[in-house]
Amino acid sequence: MSTPDRPNILFLLTDDQGPWALGCAGNPEIRTPNLDRLAASGTRFENFFVATPVCSPSRATLLTGRIPSQHGVHDWLKGGNTGPDAIRYLEGEVAYTDLLARNGWTCGLSGKWHLGDSQIPQHGFIDWFSHQFGGGRYNDAPMVRNGQLVDEPGYVTDVITDEALRLLDRYADLAVPFYLGVHYTAPHSPWTGHPQGIVDSYDDCPFESCPQEPIHPWAKAEGLTTSCMNNREMLKGYFAAVTAMDANVGRLLDRLETLGIRDNTLVVFVSDNGFSCGHHGFWGKGNGTLPRNMYENSIKVPFIASHPAVIPAGRVTDAMVSAYDFMPTLLDYVGLSVPTRSNSPGCSFLPILRGEPAEGREDVVLFDEYGPVRMIRTAHWKYVHRHAHGPHELFDLVNDPGERLNLAADPDRAELIQQLRGRIDEWFAQYVEGRRDGLLQNGMVHGQERFVDR
Repeated sequence: MSTPDRPNILFLLTDDQGPWALGCAGNPEIRTPNLDRLAASGTRFENFFVATPVCSPSRATLLTGRIPSQHGVHDWLKGGNTGPDAIRYLEGEVAYTDLLARNGWTCGLSGKWHLGDSQIPQHGFIDWFSHQFGGGRYNDAPMVRNGQLVDEPGYVTDVITDEALRLLDRYADLAVPFYLGVHYTAPHSPWTGHPQGIVDSYDDCPFESCPQEPIHPWAKAEGLTTSCMNNREMLKGYFAAVTAMDANVGRLLDRLETLGIRDNTLVVFVSDNGFSCGHHGFWGKGNGTLPRNMYENSIKVPFIASHPAVIPAGRVTDAMVSAYDFMPTLLDYVGLSVPTRSNSPGCSFLPILRGEPAEGREDVVLFDEYGPVRMIRTAHWKYVHRHAHGPHELFDLVNDPGERLNLAADPDRAELIQQLRGRIDEWFAQYVEGRRDGLLQNGMVHGQERFVDR
């Protein structure tokens, strides 16, 4: 049975949802009434950053509190998901679900895993209904049920929720708290096959929130930008994927209330990376351009946390936090400690969740990596250093929040760049582990096919 200091946890994770793709974030076009409802009952973060702007390494960091140059997952995983050659990419890592399970939580998963070996439950999970890969078609999707590879009938967003509802019904009667991860593939491509009524409801949408800008010079010659730019059907599909997912979030919130366990449940909503639908002249995330980008729409994601009577309702914070802060925060929330050997770079932002003064976080500096591309982000500046190929970028986010003017070649900024570059080198030197170093990665490759130092 859950208690105030040992709450149930419902963790909702989406795939490729831009920080702009929420009604409560100020977008008047996209319909997300249930996420807006969740935000009204809790706290929404306007500056939640992932550690890598692509799915698999970002998910690994959320789970372990460690950066790619520690856990070794540097890109989306092309293989090792099923069959005799399946690979457990996080073998040897300690996930927060491992610690929750050891301390009495029942852990279940419904949806996307995409960290290798999708067939066998791992890292503390007992119940396991996973996607075979990282995404794909939205109808009759390839899933894993009871260890068997199946094409599950139905719309996959509904299917993932149906399984989660079954688990909630069972968990509500347990004598111990539960952790349930509901990992949607939405709104990742393809933007076809979504409920037609929702798609059609966006027929008259002007999509002013997604300006189709002139093609970015780094946009890939073949890829999403080519097929999606100025394509209203793709915009309708993306918006429909979000709205259909939002409806399913509503089903989960309703069930928590019906079961009488909403007050005892921490609900967290986040995405694995951001996304641009024409913003900056491309469609995609960090790998939507070559060289890879660290634009705000790629590295920022929606983040909402709600727990009645614990987390202030209707609050919005501009505090800067990173995905590598999530594990220490969640463990702090339930009274558990981060393993000392993890050498996690993160720190708990629990005081921010509780609406208390966040001492020591006034001048927070965040870091990102994507292979040989590294970034430092302060409240004022963003510096992106591309070790392998260049070019480098410096943006004044106070005076240029849209990241339009690259100041890296400005001689008046040379000293600042030297300082920021030094901080990048110093920070990564503290955390990088041997041959898992992202600088050893080929920044031109699309997807990761092998282990790093395993």
